[in-house]
Amino acid sequence: MSKLVLGLDVGGTSSRAIVTTLDGTVVGRGDAGGGNPLAVPPDLAAAEVARALRAALAGTDPARIAAAVLGLAGVSGFGRPETAAAFQRVWNAAGLTCPVRAVGDAQIAFASGTDAPEGTVLIAGTGAAAARIEAGRITRVGDGLGWLLGDLGSGYWIGHRAAVETARRLQAGLPSTMLTDSVLAAVLDDRTADPRPHDAPDAGAAGPRADVNAANATANPAAVPGPDTSHRPPGHEPTAPPAVEAGVSSEGIAAAPIHRIGDDTAAATGARSSPRAEAEPGSHTETVSGAAVFAPAFTLRSHRLDRDAEAVAEDGSASDAFVIAVHARPPRSLDRLAPLVTEAALAGDALAAAILDEAADHLATAVAAVRDPGEVTPIVLSGSVLRSCAQVRDGVRDRLTATWPAAATTVAGPAEIGAATLAAQSVQRV
Repeated sequence: MSKLVLGLDVGGTSSRAIVTTLDGTVVGRGDAGGGNPLAVPPDLAAAEVARALRAALAGTDPARIAAAVLGLAGVSGFGRPETAAAFQRVWNAAGLTCPVRAVGDAQIAFASGTDAPEGTVLIAGTGAAAARIEAGRITRVGDGLGWLLGDLGSGYWIGHRAAVETARRLQAGLPSTMLTDSVLAAVLDDRTADPRPHDAPDAGAAGPRADVNAANATANPAAVPGPDTSHRPPGHEPTAPPAVEAGVSSEGIAAAPIHRIGDDTAAATGARSSPRAEAEPGSHTETVSGAAVFAPAFTLRSHRLDRDAEAVAEDGSASDAFVIAVHARPPRSLDRLAPLVTEAALAGDALAAAILDEAADHLATAVAAVRDPGEVTPIVLSGSVLRSCAQVRDGVRDRLTATWPAAATTVAGPAEIGAATLAAQSVQRV
């Protein structure tokens, strides 16, 4: 019987599996909840991936699967013994006889946008990074340094810039704009509870940074010491760790369980729904197939800062109330202000338009860090900001076209398709 391949896109909020022929014809699909082991415990993550896998394999002999690729943010953490064992049990129960290769979401984003073996992928979700792809592997990375050190042009960066400009204008008594009015209202008026503990770090804080380190080590093995920089060979025994490749996430240091390349598409949209603890980085709730939406959730929590902010607001000092309210929230939740910037820019707010133009400039600079002048290899755009915010996407396209006029620029497709494409390529190379 003809060979088939399996592609999986595993995010913090959703997991998708697809079975295709070697030429890309879809045979089966499956969807389930979040399966990234950096976002939920390994056993629970594996259970969700198992649900998606069972649906995709329904009616198909699993022995026909010749290759499988799983893409996720924080891939360097996928080889941890407890995680490897939990997922190996899933592969065994499904009847898979081939190893499942784990790669970063940058690789599958690139593969979903082009058939070329090398080129560049630019990801802008909650975080931002550019990566050079050669033979399916990352050889150079631009930015992806996390919200404290970089991720310039990302959803977080856009939201942070909006908050900074609002605070400055309030403090200086300058005239407000549509953007600063909407940011102030979002920060002070929303009273929806956020389930994350106020002082708790985002889950998986070390994962994507390790992906970037591993990617750098791929290009320069001496650059980053430590076990996460090595490539693991495919494991064939039930207890063997999965094959894990270097990757880079759109989420920077702390974003693995938040925005997936294809899982979270609302970082820069104007649509909003009920807030949640996670945003898609990036993230498909989606990255790098549905559109995930969220509301600015700058809820003042039930502690001293809540009372202080409310008291200050009653006294009429909007500037102080705003500052207290922002500092009462987890810093990375500033990405939830990004939709307000998009809305204001569309309505003609010059300040919002300037922020988005600067974001496009930063993202194009990240691409320049991984591409050489005169290159003609394709550039793939992925992540919620680039998919959902036309102002940023068009600004990036214009800059890339001016620098690399012969290079095709495309937008990434569904991430699970990219994973299946990589699996098919591995079979065809044999």
